[in-house]
Amino acid sequence: MRIELRDDAQSVAEAAAEFIASEARAAVSARGRFLLAVSGGHTPWIMLRALAALPMPWERVHLFQVDERVAPAGDADRNLTHLQEALLVHVPLRRDQVHAMPVESASLDVAAGAYERELRLAAGAPPVLDLVHLGLGPDGHTASLVPGDASLEVGNADVALAGPYQGRRRMTLTYPVIDRARRVMWVVTGAEKAAMLHRLRAGDRSIPAGRVRQENAIVFADRAAIGGE
Repeated sequence: MRIELRDDAQSVAEAAAEFIASEARAAVSARGRFLLAVSGGHTPWIMLRALAALPMPWERVHLFQVDERVAPAGDADRNLTHLQEALLVHVPLRRDQVHAMPVESASLDVAAGAYERELRLAAGAPPVLDLVHLGLGPDGHTASLVPGDASLEVGNADVALAGPYQGRRRMTLTYPVIDRARRVMWVVTGAEKAAMLHRLRAGDRSIPAGRVRQENAIVFADRAAIGGE
């Protein structure tokens, strides 16, 4: 696991955006497309606004969600709502390039299966994403893989249902598809994340984030999250 330390959340967001753009150009050069999955969070929305201003081969990008809350379209709890505001209204991605989790479906089990099929159509069988962006919760969760949830033990599917957590059920990518990604990028800011970031760096598998494969991982963190280093 490689650590990229920056002074504050703004500089973390900008550095992470530059990294995404670099990975996108490299992936398009090597394979003709760039498959990106993004998580939510305050700093990530800043990151995506910065990304919108950078040179990107948008016509070759496919955008997926790492996780999503089960809530109506346009709800402030939805990651997609913020993804649209931070990125999608600013860049030329076609509708077929944006793969939103279908959490408005009447049957969430069917919807999870449908999203897995969508992943396979875009990214192969089994699907391999170029870059998965993850966050880190103060409780050690990542994606919507939260402490004690049954989704932590899903090994035979790339998409699972989780929750309820903080008042909402979730749809989430699982460890198998996250671990197959060519790169994993963590964006971690704030002193409330310091203890869990220390455990993540130590490979502590007792927290959900610690179970993600670290060989191809990079962490963008601010000084508060890294504990003042």
